[in-house]
Amino acid sequence: MKLDILAFGAHPDDVELGCGATISKEISLGKKVGIVDLTRGELGTRGSANLRDQEAANAAKILGVSVRENLGFADGFFVNDKKHQLEIIKMIRKYQPEIVLCNSVDDRHIDHPKGSTLVSDACFLSGLIKVETELDGESQQKWRPKQVYHYIQWKNVEPNFVVDVTGFMNVKIESVKAYSSQFFDPNSKEPETPITSKNFIESIHYRANDLGRLIGVEYAEGFTTERYVAVESLDKLI
Repeated sequence: MKLDILAFGAHPDDVELGCGATISKEISLGKKVGIVDLTRGELGTRGSANLRDQEAANAAKILGVSVRENLGFADGFFVNDKKHQLEIIKMIRKYQPEIVLCNSVDDRHIDHPKGSTLVSDACFLSGLIKVETELDGESQQKWRPKQVYHYIQWKNVEPNFVVDVTGFMNVKIESVKAYSSQFFDPNSKEPETPITSKNFIESIHYRANDLGRLIGVEYAEGFTTERYVAVESLDKLI
């Protein structure tokens, strides 16, 4: 299955929180989108890895993605080395996306910038013919995505561009709430974390609202890029 967009997240829920509305919008425009989670989020304070698997599957259905996979890397302890890069390269070559979305380049959780660099490096290496990989006993062909974009997470990273997601925030919020064990629940007896407060859920709205305000729409999601955002002409983005 060839995908138009492949979104990577260090943990289940990263993609939903970072770019869920953008994904929903792209799918509505006929794009095929997939998600690859690097870990099962097994170090999360609340819930369990098995519960997170179920929540991720439910969120994928809400977003309408074509496929979701989990690489089973060690939450908190995966590193950017050849072993991990090759597993990501296999996913890139398997789905041949034109665009890759991945974690924030700078963030509070150590796995987010690690995941960001790991995926970005793998995207480059995936385009090298002498990097050999096999999947299901068959050799894979080289493939390099045309663009690698990083979504914004906990920190207010300055975006290089924003996407108008007006009309798609309801799907994003629904997909985030699929991770019911992770977020605000006044009846929960489990320990509090930075993402379990009511303020955190509200911040999803007001960040998108504020980015939308800056471009004259209701809601927007921001991204950073490692290369210049180019335009074909003054009225047409490339």
